Amino acid sequence: MSKSNLEARDQKGLFRQTYPYIETTEELLSSDQLPSWFKYPEPLLNLVRHKNIDFGPWQILLSKWLEVRLTGLRQRYPERNLIPFARRMDCDDVACFDVQKQAEKPSVVIIHDFASSGWEMRSEFEDFEQWLDTAKADAKEWGL
Repeated sequence: MSKSNLEARDQKGLFRQTYPYIETTEELLSSDQLPSWFKYPEPLLNLVRHKNIDFGPWQILLSKWLEVRLTGLRQRYPERNLIPFARRMDCDDVACFDVQKQAEKPSVVIIHDFASSGWEMRSEFEDFEQWLDTAKADAKEWGL
């Protein structure tokens, strides 16, 4: 990791990296991987566009890592219909849109990935904005 890609070292000793290669939202899942009615919330698209994908304990999933997590969640929890978008870096928690039911603003669930089926649900938020408020509070707790 070059010095130019290094932002700072946080209180937990984890490096925070910038991502200069992101210029569009093409790093997210394509429309053929999503329900036909689903649209990413604009605040999430803005985070990706402005390269603000690494904050506090949360990191927005992009590209290969997003696809890996999507495939894994589908294998481990086939009864759920989830679209992952962020991971928590200090544990196996994954923030996902719950797209079981069609909704203009789908709820967000925190899944403790790799837990036994039926034990994976950690918490639920009304929508992305409510999750983002909590994620920002988590970042403050991390001193960021």
